[in-house]
Amino acid sequence: MILKSYQISSLNDVKSNFLLFYGENEGFKNEAIESILNSGFTNNIYRYEESEVFNNYENFLNEIFNKSFFEDRKIIIISRVSEKIYSLIDEVRNKEIKDVKIIINSNSLDKRSKLRSNFEKENDLVCIPFYNDDNSTLVKIASQFFYREKISLSREVLNLIVERCRGDRINLKNELSKIESYIKYKKNISTEDILKLTNLAENYSFSELADACLSNNRKKTLMIINENNFSQEDCVAIIRVFLAKARRILSIREMTEVNNDIDKALSTYKPKIFWKDKELVKRQVNYWSLKKIEKLIIYLNDFELLIKKNSAVSIHLLNDFILNQNQLNN
Repeated sequence: MILKSYQISSLNDVKSNFLLFYGENEGFKNEAIESILNSGFTNNIYRYEESEVFNNYENFLNEIFNKSFFEDRKIIIISRVSEKIYSLIDEVRNKEIKDVKIIINSNSLDKRSKLRSNFEKENDLVCIPFYNDDNSTLVKIASQFFYREKISLSREVLNLIVERCRGDRINLKNELSKIESYIKYKKNISTEDILKLTNLAENYSFSELADACLSNNRKKTLMIINENNFSQEDCVAIIRVFLAKARRILSIREMTEVNNDIDKALSTYKPKIFWKDKELVKRQVNYWSLKKIEKLIIYLNDFELLIKKNSAVSIHLLNDFILNQNQLNN
């Protein structure tokens, strides 16, 4: 059975234990999960990746069917799925499951997908596509927030806020949350205040740039450089983002050297790596050896001092570093 994304509110009335959420819009998926929680589920959320499910299959089935006396209703979310996850659904769907919702969280699925097709056709299964938001949707979300908070903004400023969030609902919600916290302690907020507060998308550019560069994705690295006009003040911030990510690579590389299990290192690393980012981090760890990532961290510390002393040419120095960083891995 198919539900459209605008029918999210009707999830409260859906009796099915099995929901397939597919598409790239993670922010909208999170809102749908919140909607289910608000329908009577508590915060008993259990998250798995498909590999974890099949590696511990019997334990996972026990998680579904066994309910603790002290445990309330629960949601089980299985991410990074393939077509074979349907074998699990097919095995348990005709058995009695009490107070459990199983959400299959998948990226985009084309019409030839057997998983998608089965969920669309069967009445006891529910699937919802979560397509990327367009700017008009995000402007509507922002408009509703400012209307509720009795803040008057021009359409031009609303558009600017949305553009800064780079079309991502999660970014937008983070920005609106920042504004909401700000106005708790200040009766009035100006357009200038809002524009100063809503700068998160630029930080996301720094993060994406570092991720692309450290995973040796030269095409994406060049695209980000060409699409952004970084200032002299940005250079130090960018280097610090590189440093933070390089230190993460170093920690995971060290754990991998000990256990010879990169997947375990990724799963146990703190702070927890979001499942969506694990493949990217894995590529970075595989690309950098222990010795070379240590060398890069030393270089980055020295490089930060260099651009501070040569601020007039800091952008040129930064671009040279980014475009030639792969030489440090030779």
